[in-house]
Amino acid sequence: QVQLVESGGGLVQAGESLRLSCAASISFFSRRRMAWYRQVPGKQREMVAAITNGGSKNYADSVKGRFTISRDNANNTVYLQMNNLKPEDTAVYYCNAANPVNPTPIFDSWGQGTQVTVSS
Repeated sequence: QVQLVESGGGLVQAGESLRLSCAASISFFSRRRMAWYRQVPGKQREMVAAITNGGSKNYADSVKGRFTISRDNANNTVYLQMNNLKPEDTAVYYCNAANPVNPTPIFDSWGQGTQVTVSS
């Protein structure tokens, strides 16, 4: 059974920071590439950051230099540190395991997400 629980979102002003957490109850967590996605109404969900089991990271161009993904395999948790937030970062943020070579999420079941709202 897959359970993904995101937390840490909120309402902030532009330039401020947030740290998101995702507690993942999934099989073989430490072996999986984990990712953060975000979605705004009317648009497709997009991957913003991913981290492999070996710690390699990649980011969407829109967040490079501002967001940092990390993981704690001992606690099956993945984090997203978001600095210098911009209004265009406003979205619901989700985590999921990701395909090793592309943004495709592994699990069809998603958590409730955590809302991030950035005011200008």
